[in-house]
Amino acid sequence: MSLLVVGSVALDSVETPFGRRDDVLGGSGTYFAAAASLLTKVSVVGVIGDDFPLGDLEFLRRRGVDLDGLEKVPGKTFRWRGRYGFDLNAAETLETQLNVFEHFSPRLGAQARQAERIFLGNIDPELQIRVLDQAERPRLVCADTMNYWINSRRPELLKLLPRVDVLMVNDSEVRQLAGESNVMKAAHAAQRMGAKSVVIKRGEYGALLVTAEHRFFAPAFPLTDVVDPTGAGDSFAGGFLGLLDRLGSSEPAALRQATVMGSTIASFTVERFSLDRLRDLDLGEVRRRYDAFRHLVHFDALPDQVG
Repeated sequence: MSLLVVGSVALDSVETPFGRRDDVLGGSGTYFAAAASLLTKVSVVGVIGDDFPLGDLEFLRRRGVDLDGLEKVPGKTFRWRGRYGFDLNAAETLETQLNVFEHFSPRLGAQARQAERIFLGNIDPELQIRVLDQAERPRLVCADTMNYWINSRRPELLKLLPRVDVLMVNDSEVRQLAGESNVMKAAHAAQRMGAKSVVIKRGEYGALLVTAEHRFFAPAFPLTDVVDPTGAGDSFAGGFLGLLDRLGSSEPAALRQATVMGSTIASFTVERFSLDRLRDLDLGEVRRRYDAFRHLVHFDALPDQVG
């Protein structure tokens, strides 16, 4: 088992209807690693500035996360500041400071090059391609992207897609990529562009898995307390790939289980600000909610007398 994430390690300032936090731990690589490390060993490749509070990552080290690929360079760490209204599906970005992340060029060490499964976080597709050029024989590659890259780096993204086993995007991103208003048509179009499978993250409405032969939908776990949705998508990806790595499989049944696991771990993330809920989460809690999830969506076939 070996899982690699290449993405941002950041400091976020977040405001929601339920409070505000400044300069708290964030970033796609951080959320992914916190989620996936509940299930398997994870290596992180990213960059931070000399202002980053390294003690905030100690909980990841205790879980066995390999941070040797996290480069520390002079300058300020990537920062994001955003705000959510009562529609927690939509974040308003107030400020983005790329700082040291602006010149980030991922370099994989010897162990990272041998990773069996790779998550390419939301970075420039040219950098995602550079990562794959360094990887030796990955068995599964999952890539995230966003509207900005779809618009500004489309040729590079189209070059990347044939090397991607799972494209993980949200509704608006897959529609923009495909030029289709219907999500299913958009997913099929993304497959024709090269992605073998597509996972569409739909926030509080769940996640849709589309492969060449199968369709599967997992609702979001119903919660009464949602505080901060930041990082939910990357936590979903961490749960998804973490379980696939733990199982050592990408068969249809495993992909379905991974989709539910992603939704399960993401449901914990949103219960507190930043990574506060993931810090003290353990696999026992995850397993219990996963089992509750399974019972939540179970239903029997119609009896013969109906229809």
